[in-house]
Amino acid sequence: MKTQKVIISIYAIAILSGFILTGCSTEQMSDTPALKDVFEDYHLIGTAMNVNQVDGNDENSVGLIVKHFNSVTPENMMKWEKIHPEPGEYNFEPVDSFVSFGQKSNMFIVGHTLVWHSQTPGWVFENENGEPTCRDTLLSRMKNHIFTVAGRYKDNIGGWDVVNETFYDDGSFRQSPWYEIIGEDYIEKAFEWAYEAAPGVELYYNDYNMWHAGKRDAVVKLVKDFQQKGIRIDGIGLQGHWGLDYPPMDELEESMRAYSELGVKIMITELDMDVLPIPEGVEGAEISQKFEMKKELNPFPNGLPDSMKFVQADRYAEYFNLFNKFRDNLSRVTFWGIQDGHSWRNYWPVRGRAAYPLLFDRNFQPKPAFDAVIKTVTGK
Repeated sequence: MKTQKVIISIYAIAILSGFILTGCSTEQMSDTPALKDVFEDYHLIGTAMNVNQVDGNDENSVGLIVKHFNSVTPENMMKWEKIHPEPGEYNFEPVDSFVSFGQKSNMFIVGHTLVWHSQTPGWVFENENGEPTCRDTLLSRMKNHIFTVAGRYKDNIGGWDVVNETFYDDGSFRQSPWYEIIGEDYIEKAFEWAYEAAPGVELYYNDYNMWHAGKRDAVVKLVKDFQQKGIRIDGIGLQGHWGLDYPPMDELEESMRAYSELGVKIMITELDMDVLPIPEGVEGAEISQKFEMKKELNPFPNGLPDSMKFVQADRYAEYFNLFNKFRDNLSRVTFWGIQDGHSWRNYWPVRGRAAYPLLFDRNFQPKPAFDAVIKTVTGK
């Protein structure tokens, strides 16, 4: 991986070069081909949706979603804290609207996510005294949640991210309350109950930094163990929260090949490619990492220079050339958002930065990265 000095030099060149290169104008890109049509013979092309889009309050985004995507994933509305905030209390209305939107648009609908250490209310892991609850109680709460949520949408959702982010990069188990209270078998229980609740739905394991050798080996072992035990698992989601210089393409390819050989589907989930400098030690999507705003970490507060737009475009082309190479095993590529202004990258790992990680800019116009992605299929 490049050193941070090399990374910073990219931004220095971009700032010095200013706007020497010219991006595609709105007029040039107004009659853009639909992503889902271009990749029809390759993979589904998905995006994450937020509540404003589901409610129809963001018409520009909805227009792009309907035109370009044939799969949708809820960004936050299905996470435990949103859909099941209190014991016995469920908030299904936003999710019902999301599912209805996907159905009306003839899209493949992904549920995200049933079991995760983050964005889960504290009460899930506590007893009446606010202390860690016991294994049996936590298992009961997990089972009830899965049967209630996955069961409600068993005829509407095509696939579920059943368990999210179980392993550290070195392949060891994350010391989450799920692991500390239940043990390693909480993952098995989640998949078993998801299958019982929604037997016709695909079941996935989803994680970030899936190109790290340690995490790759742990996930490969998990899938093989499930297969030997007869536990249903249909796919692996590789979260694509990546940057200009990571992951190394050879390591990503090696991991995609290893996952492909397991006989399950692979998919790129949560794809965004940031162009901002990253604080030292940040890589992937560990949301507990938070850093103070500094000028050098927010180099483009008023807009992305054209030079950097083309650097990003070249990197996106690298990604998609690799994805297309695995077209027989890669079932879906899902972007984590529609346009730059809505991306979570604007508040992680540094809140308040101006981020530019997606294919559409804040004016809902396609960036050079959009054209670069199209060209990986069309060649023009």
